[in-house]
Amino acid sequence: MVSRPTKRVIEVDGRRWEVSAVIEGLGDHGCEYMTGGVVLVLGATGRNFAAGMTGGLAYVFDEEGSFSTRCNAEMVDLGALDAEDEQNIRALLTSHLDATDSPRAADLLDRWQSVRDRFVRVSPRGMKVQMPQAWLELRERVADTQSAQ
Repeated sequence: MVSRPTKRVIEVDGRRWEVSAVIEGLGDHGCEYMTGGVVLVLGATGRNFAAGMTGGLAYVFDEEGSFSTRCNAEMVDLGALDAEDEQNIRALLTSHLDATDSPRAADLLDRWQSVRDRFVRVSPRGMKVQMPQAWLELRERVADTQSAQ
């Protein structure tokens, strides 16, 4: 299922920054020539994912374990999640659920312990991806909202 992406655009010092997009599936060439931001893919991807990706960060839910065959790994590394990645994904899922009432996001959050190992981190090779301060603040706000509930 392909859905309209949920984008978070925030304003810092009068400048607008696109911080994230959550999509429930996409066709060929996803994240091609990506230079920044964060993308979370909750469904299947087409071929040639991340071709020419030089910046940003993508997380892909690899339900069937076959994502690596559709990813163009020429310029990216595929990896397991660390604790920060898990926080990022949970914040994105929560934000997406709040904005769209997505059954997919609700299901993944409900089954987090059993599905978290199926997410793949996609990042440009040789680059340490640093989250912009604005993204970290968004993640904190989502976490604060969850703990207040």
